[in-house]
Amino acid sequence: MKILCNNPQRIFEMEKTNIQTFRTSFATASNEMDKSLIRHLQEIVGTENIDASDEGRICYAYDATRIQHKPELILYPRNTEQVSRILSICNQNSIPVYPRGAGSGFAGGSVPLKGGVALVMTRMNRILGIYPEDLIAEVEPGVVNGQFQKQVEEIGLFYPPDPGSMAFSTLGGNVSTGAGGLRSLKYGVTRDYVLALEAVLADGTVFRTGVKTLKGVVGYDLTRLLVGSEGTLAVVTRITLKLIPKPESVRTALAIYTGHEDAGSTVADIIASKIIPSTLEFMDGNCIRAVEEALHLGLPIDAGAYLLIEVDGHPETNQRDIMKIRDICMNHHARDVVMAEDQSTRERFWKARRSISQAINKVGITKINEDIAVPRSRIPAMLDFIQALSVESRLKILTFGHAGDGNLHVNILADDAGLVRAQGAVEKIFREVLRLEGTISAEHGVGITKAPYFGMEIHPPALSVMKRIKDTLDPRGILNPGKIFGV
Repeated sequence: MKILCNNPQRIFEMEKTNIQTFRTSFATASNEMDKSLIRHLQEIVGTENIDASDEGRICYAYDATRIQHKPELILYPRNTEQVSRILSICNQNSIPVYPRGAGSGFAGGSVPLKGGVALVMTRMNRILGIYPEDLIAEVEPGVVNGQFQKQVEEIGLFYPPDPGSMAFSTLGGNVSTGAGGLRSLKYGVTRDYVLALEAVLADGTVFRTGVKTLKGVVGYDLTRLLVGSEGTLAVVTRITLKLIPKPESVRTALAIYTGHEDAGSTVADIIASKIIPSTLEFMDGNCIRAVEEALHLGLPIDAGAYLLIEVDGHPETNQRDIMKIRDICMNHHARDVVMAEDQSTRERFWKARRSISQAINKVGITKINEDIAVPRSRIPAMLDFIQALSVESRLKILTFGHAGDGNLHVNILADDAGLVRAQGAVEKIFREVLRLEGTISAEHGVGITKAPYFGMEIHPPALSVMKRIKDTLDPRGILNPGKIFGV
């Protein structure tokens, strides 16, 4: 469960497993770090790359969930050797280590529950090389996604994974969480673009996985194992990414519906038509009204749903596809389909979509944000369930997301009196998602917030395998302890 509120502890107290007890036990078990160890770590990274101040510890105590627990020490490594030496010392002394990028995660994945060391990777931020002839790039984990995209596009290349936080989230963080994005319908997610990794195990061992070629089947696929492992298995220090040619052109349309039912059925029909848009985004009426109230973009607030649709590629193909999509939308009773005939109109459409989270936050009460996914054909059924649940639970629920790949962001708003009902609604949503053969987390990860529900989705034998992998690679449990599996 994602939490954005002034008092997140209130929601934590309601989790199915007693996370408060978990956090308290960690806090009391974590004694003040030995001064000689701190001096040793300072020798490794240098005075300018270590921080034990109260201000610094507060800055690295939380992520986008605002769940807070301060680390004892912050380290900013500059290279792989420093990461290796840090982990070796921490492992020998059973000091927990919490790898971290920009802290933009929505699952509490980088929150230092047990104190210890916040290992901030943002100063390892070099683009080591872009190789157009091989369509690959090598980067350090602290490179910001959006900045990397701009650099590769300047030479006619394209890195598609575009999480909503791409303006500030790091590529290392994207790898850690297996981040998705708005273009995943056509192009896939982060794991589809990671060819190779350099990483450091808990004991300081440096190892490399993967290859710089598109094909390679020697040994187990450790690269994919690490992508999405949320810093629990190793610390990534170098990433080799696949690139593709930049699309020649883009066409954008905004379809406006009276109700969500027709919008949901449109999504399935577009995919069935064998057209794969680069983006196919859904916004319900509550989201539209929240954005319009915050930004005054001139959106019709009486609409029940929007679909923001974009195609890219060859100009002639784009024109043919967007007109066919327009016809599909109208056949599903769209009130209107507005084409973006210029860049300013396209930017206005995208501003509406990318501003939803901020607009919802301005409502001023607790927001519980979930990132579910169901098979595309089940989207209408999922939207019907959410609407009925909103009425049944007497809660305002706002839904938007990447409908083209079945990924919906469900935002439950609740005041103090409604928090228990909101918690019950979360579990009901998860159960319905699994009944529809979906997943309870499409792109945000498990971290802390989804840990109480992990066993609802993961088959017990598979869970046992995962825990054995964790115990093998990190036998002392120092890497991001308390995440994914909980206590």
